[in-house]
Amino acid sequence: MKIEELDDLNSMDESKCNSHSIIGTREKETRLIAVRVDAKRALVGAGARILFYPTLLYNVFRNKIEPEFRWWDKIDQFLLLGAVPFPKDVPRLKQLGVGGVITLNEPYETLVPTSLYYAHGIDHLVIPTRDYLFAPSFVDINLAVDFIHRNACNGQTTYVHCKAGRGRSTTVVLCYLVEYKHMSPAAAFEYVRSRRPRVLLAPSQWKAVQDYKQQRMASRVMCTSGDAVLITKADLEGYDSPCNDESGKALTIVPRIVSTKPMMARLSCLFASLKVSGNGGPVMRQLTEARAC
Repeated sequence: MKIEELDDLNSMDESKCNSHSIIGTREKETRLIAVRVDAKRALVGAGARILFYPTLLYNVFRNKIEPEFRWWDKIDQFLLLGAVPFPKDVPRLKQLGVGGVITLNEPYETLVPTSLYYAHGIDHLVIPTRDYLFAPSFVDINLAVDFIHRNACNGQTTYVHCKAGRGRSTTVVLCYLVEYKHMSPAAAFEYVRSRRPRVLLAPSQWKAVQDYKQQRMASRVMCTSGDAVLITKADLEGYDSPCNDESGKALTIVPRIVSTKPMMARLSCLFASLKVSGNGGPVMRQLTEARAC
């Protein structure tokens, strides 16, 4: 018996050691992946910083000599997609009805300070996103999409830009079309490319659009599957605004009426009638009162 118990203890110790070794291996793999991602971000960031001004000058040159190489393009009535603006472009944007600008550049590639936008009555949303291989987070995309929608409801245009108006800014515009124009990611991309032919998404940016579509669909299913309905701020922004086609539209809360099945209602009345105070009285009178219910 003692030998068997020792064997059991040894086997337990071995299993614990194996589990600890497996956990340790997974932690090492996770750390290694994190190090690789950080190294990749650092490498891409360094390359993007080096290439920023050469590629910016290249885009300016093409804009000067090629009429079809526009600095920005109109996507719909209240949405512009384009390249990084210069300070001299701010008055022109104001003339075009721009009431908000979304900047997806990092600080070193931002050419217009927020104070200049504010001086012209233009709101400014800054979402720093690394160039080439990276996309905004789901939270940032939500902020940008709601920003565009709020401006559109106020009759104002939003200018969405990154460096060249190809990847990072296109990601946000596609998500807006998916959410508020009810397009599929593929249809939204083809539509935007028809308006601005040189748009191009990195794999991570395309994945961000698809993930956004799936998460928004999942949130709608959750809202409609139960008794409770989740109303977000974006849902309420359409009331008493130019986005409504109907005048006088108001939000009302209708109380939920719980209907009882007829049979259950009758049984409830029957049990209630059997509890009449006093000496009881004839049973037939109580049943008659119950039937009257």
